[in-house]
Amino acid sequence: MKSFYLTDTGKVRDHNEDSVIIVNNENHEYLMAIADGMGGHSAGEVASSIAIGYLGKHFQETFLNLSKVEAVEWIRQSANEINTLIFQHEKTHPESKGMGTTLVLAILTEEYILFGNIGDSSGYVMKDDKLHKVTYDHTLVNLLVSAGELTKEEAKEHPKKNVLMKALGANDPIEVDVFDCDMEIDEIMLCSDGLTNMLDNDQIERVLLAEGTPEQKVNKLIMKANNRGGTDNISIAYLVREEGEM
Repeated sequence: MKSFYLTDTGKVRDHNEDSVIIVNNENHEYLMAIADGMGGHSAGEVASSIAIGYLGKHFQETFLNLSKVEAVEWIRQSANEINTLIFQHEKTHPESKGMGTTLVLAILTEEYILFGNIGDSSGYVMKDDKLHKVTYDHTLVNLLVSAGELTKEEAKEHPKKNVLMKALGANDPIEVDVFDCDMEIDEIMLCSDGLTNMLDNDQIERVLLAEGTPEQKVNKLIMKANNRGGTDNISIAYLVREEGEM
């Protein structure tokens, strides 16, 4: 496996509320995750770091040779535990009231690939030189598109396109979407909406298909997003499966 992750403040925000991780355990199973925090006064940064800090440690300590069914339950329990930790933090830190975070994660083992998602951070796979979005954004405009009240083109320019319908720290109980992914994929990419609001799928795909290391491609995507305005924090986690690997 080759992987790289990076988070960038962007060109407009004065601090970074995203957190990102790629970690593998002793069985060479991989966890990738991105959390995009919200809440102001650095509260969003706290919420996203709670999510990613918990996931990384919990994965190393408890995730080993789980069946697919067990892994789905692990994702759901992890999301609920993070949700509880965020609400507990709010109770003891009144200044952080209203904080929350998105979460997108991917787990790669020899037997399965699973994605989990809450909010509007995105998970993608590359298969046969084509980029496919796996996750579904929990946004108001996506809900309106699904209901037939907005077209996808109208949704891109809608003034409330960033209004979330679901986030950790905002809903209790929380329900995470889990996606079972085709094993015949070449790459996995997770990102916060700081990337997808600046670049469309075709632009992202062209960068990932070009020559270069994972580090070079991630840096190029962030540079392009910043060149187009960089209106938000930009985070990317990227993993490439080499030939013959699981």
